[in-house]
Amino acid sequence: MADDNGFLFLTELLGLKVYDLKGRRLGLVKDAALVPLIHPSRVDRFLIGGGWAWLTIRYDQVRSISLDGIYLKDEQLTPYHSDEYMLRLVRDLLDQQIIDGQGRKVVRVTDVTFDIQHAADGDSIHIIDVDIGLRSVLRRLAQGVVPPRLVRRVQTIIAPHSIAWEDCSIIEADPQRRLRLNISNKILERMHPADLADIVEELSPDDREAIFETIDSEVAAETLSEMEPDVQASILESLETEKAAEIVEEMSPHDAADALAELEEQTSEDILEEMEVEPKAELEELLEYKENSAGGLMNTEYVALPEDTTVAGAMEALKAHEEILENLNTLFLVDANEQLIAAIPLARLFTAAGATPLRELAPETTIHVDVEERQDRIMELFDKYNLLTLPVIDAEGKLAGVITADEVISLLREK
Repeated sequence: MADDNGFLFLTELLGLKVYDLKGRRLGLVKDAALVPLIHPSRVDRFLIGGGWAWLTIRYDQVRSISLDGIYLKDEQLTPYHSDEYMLRLVRDLLDQQIIDGQGRKVVRVTDVTFDIQHAADGDSIHIIDVDIGLRSVLRRLAQGVVPPRLVRRVQTIIAPHSIAWEDCSIIEADPQRRLRLNISNKILERMHPADLADIVEELSPDDREAIFETIDSEVAAETLSEMEPDVQASILESLETEKAAEIVEEMSPHDAADALAELEEQTSEDILEEMEVEPKAELEELLEYKENSAGGLMNTEYVALPEDTTVAGAMEALKAHEEILENLNTLFLVDANEQLIAAIPLARLFTAAGATPLRELAPETTIHVDVEERQDRIMELFDKYNLLTLPVIDAEGKLAGVITADEVISLLREK
């Protein structure tokens, strides 16, 4: 990038003179545009003029590009017409918020760096970086006032701060325009849900809605679970009912119940109506419990096995519950009537022979609470016995759910 002709900034491109075949000036560059469906980084059009007399230069009409100007090899220019498939760099990117996929944060674009690619049939420019640091601020302040080559020399004393174009995710609220501009959410879907949640919480309501409408429902569910209840409610209320139901179905029953409890009753009912029968029934049951009771705090994602299960049988059973293994630390034994018999720490399985009955690994006493137990008593039990999980039983002694240490930690934070 030390070569004067090897790169160009958007602040330098704007105001650059455009010359025809005879070296006569046709106008100044006012904007440039990508057509992402055709190429994700190449500038496809240059816009010159202004007002009612804007003209368009196609990339294949350019002979050369440098700080000295744009020289054409074909001067048959056409009037500019707004094109929904164009991403205009000044109008749609400069000074706009975008998501930095590597830094996992929302940033504002202050300039753009292009790579000038030379070829026998003419030069073209491709976006390589989005600039967000002090260097780009300096260029903006000097734009049109200080010669670009002098600005380049001065800026070398400031460390560059930019984001590779392929790591950027553009925020676009209009789902139809997202399709036309070929805007993908793959960068966002690869993020940790907690990082994506932090990003989304920085955005406006419209931008939040746009992201949740278009990302994968499973990713959306994991991200929503990391957010504060009031933000969850705001997002679910903004979505189409069908999309909201898809996301809620992917959430853990406990998280889903908490989110629905924050909504207006009618909105909650509309979402439930769109859900599949099984998760809907489970959620409706959880919503019946008081929020500060054991029933309101418990999660229904657990592994319960027959009381005669062996270690080998338990290991086989765990393979059928891969989706919750990451957060699993306890197995439960129940009798033929689904009544709780014992709770076995998962770690004990790894030091026991396969033929060992799980019952032999169970602690002498199983600490549990009923669904109506109050919140402060639950926290006392976790503290007194250093629990990781606390089984919850219903009036008949049947295992109804489990309260995890994570839930208790969340309660303590709220206090």
